[in-house]
Amino acid sequence: MTPMLCLATSIGVFTFEHTGDEWREVAVGLHGKHITSVIAREGVILAGTITGVYRSDDLGQTWRGANAGLTIRRVRWMAYHPDVSDLEFAGTEPAGIFVSHDGAGSWHECPEVARLRDQHGWSLPYSIEAGCVRGLAFHGTRAYAACEVGGVLRSDDSGETWRLADGSSGDPEPYYPPVPCVCPDVHSIRIHPSSPDLVFAVTGGGLYRSRDGGKTWTLLYRCYCRDVWIDPADAEHIVLGPAELVDTDGRIEESRDGGQTWRSASAGLAAPWPHHMVERFAPIGDELLAVLSNGTLIAAPVSTLQWQRILPQVNSVTGVAAMTKARHDA
Repeated sequence: MTPMLCLATSIGVFTFEHTGDEWREVAVGLHGKHITSVIAREGVILAGTITGVYRSDDLGQTWRGANAGLTIRRVRWMAYHPDVSDLEFAGTEPAGIFVSHDGAGSWHECPEVARLRDQHGWSLPYSIEAGCVRGLAFHGTRAYAACEVGGVLRSDDSGETWRLADGSSGDPEPYYPPVPCVCPDVHSIRIHPSSPDLVFAVTGGGLYRSRDGGKTWTLLYRCYCRDVWIDPADAEHIVLGPAELVDTDGRIEESRDGGQTWRSASAGLAAPWPHHMVERFAPIGDELLAVLSNGTLIAAPVSTLQWQRILPQVNSVTGVAAMTKARHDA
């Protein structure tokens, strides 16, 4: 199998394949479109944009719109269920969750999300829209969604229906709610593979952990952050992209004791960065990739966290997805 990378950027989707020791460009598609997220599986690439969802069946060479039933077209995040083929999700701005059972051939909205959005007055500091869904995570029939600024949603039926997690009020204020609740400004959400109850919320107020499925939360690191990576083999091993404020003094730090202590993990980088930070982490094999908020892409072996920039010819990365293709397709 040949490893492939799909890069979402502010000017289109770039597809690369790994040949020998380098990445070779395969295709550039959706020219001029602002891509907010990308997912890839079983030879299909789905791209979320500010004008809807697009699908490619030929490794990014050609694309077609895939928006039937998608009544909110500004897509902020896309995900697929890891255990179910052709079960895809789109998180939108204003906050909504849409589900597809046919590879984005058609979508249906989860109306309870919009009801919660309107009931609690979700909002965004940089947009007139009523909040957004910018993260989704799955573990068996359990799922969680990250809502900015709204809180954490939980599903117990593989993402078909949603409710507020018990430790999330759904109210945008207070920003730092009393223990054991979570900050409502949730940027991404991660579940550890060891348990559907072990979930991490990455927020504007810091990194939170719940061990009971979102009922109670512990603040592990008070900072501004947008994403985290949790070692699937060791939940005590955490890699975080904290900053002091939005895109201010961004850096990478690591904990080996479940967030009790932290140390710099920015080897190879001129960090802290004064005007950008980690936007997203993406594990690819034995490496960890990080998309930075200035559009650059960096990578490091998980074993060393010695970072270097990759694919420097692409300067406006917003997201990344990995997949493989059969060698006879090369």
